[in-house]
Amino acid sequence: MSVIAYSPAKVPVLETERLKLRGHRLDDFAQCAAMWADPVVTRYIGGKAFTEEESWTRFLRYIGHWLLLGFGYWVAEEKGSGKFVGEIGFADYKRELEPSLKGMPEIGWVLASGAHGRGYATEAVRAAVEWGDGHFELGRTACIIAPENLASIRVAEKCGYREWQHATYKGRPTLMFVREPGASSL
Repeated sequence: MSVIAYSPAKVPVLETERLKLRGHRLDDFAQCAAMWADPVVTRYIGGKAFTEEESWTRFLRYIGHWLLLGFGYWVAEEKGSGKFVGEIGFADYKRELEPSLKGMPEIGWVLASGAHGRGYATEAVRAAVEWGDGHFELGRTACIIAPENLASIRVAEKCGYREWQHATYKGRPTLMFVREPGASSL
């Protein structure tokens, strides 16, 4: 039996003016769990802080995406300081959602509350979608955002995503956005 080993070194590294996006390492978990336990961070993502167990499941899911699908989430860190800023990437969550996102990678981003309001999300999403344009066969990607999350809606629109559908996910209203390959950013 062959074993596939995850190595953060095999995850492509993306760099922006201020950020470095890289694969998750085990020593990132404490910062990841702290971010997901912050109710300011999760207010639009399920509405409650995540337990350490829930954060661990999410953390493993990121790594599994890279191993099985060739895409996933990156850790975003400040270039100068190496400080953990958040997580950004693409996933296939197999969501029970209508219309279905099947076959469309879903981008997502989350920043530690101390990194909010600095333009990091837009910077990281732009880098990720540029990478996605060169790596996804169909090129079309999507994201879902709570209607009251105006900051994330602005990030999505700045990065070429356009509102596509209104939906309900896990009993909550959700906006679905789609980006076509090569869509221009604002």
